[in-house]
Amino acid sequence: MTITNALAGIAVDDINEALDYYERLFGRPADARPMNDVAEWKLPGGGWVHVATDADRAGASSLTLVVDDLAEELGRLSLHGLTPVAKAMGDFFKTAKFRDPDGNQIVFSQPQHGTY
Repeated sequence: MTITNALAGIAVDDINEALDYYERLFGRPADARPMNDVAEWKLPGGGWVHVATDADRAGASSLTLVVDDLAEELGRLSLHGLTPVAKAMGDFFKTAKFRDPDGNQIVFSQPQHGTY
């Protein structure tokens, strides 16, 4: 078996409330709404982020999004009213951690030069 792609799932309590947050996070409406309680965003590398109503798991998801320029992303997100709850710089990555309204963790991560 060869794994060729991935779908990351984020569980939320209410998809309609989550849509506002994730539309600001991704800077656009969902690319697909396959069901009333699901919204999906396609990433340039081919993966998908799947946000779905799942009250039992809401707030327990974690998503890491790799970006080319973390400072640029933080500037864009700030314009949309989103601010990180934490930032860190390690030997391999710079990161900024966000929490959606349900408490799910979203981490933006930029590889350090020469490590990716």
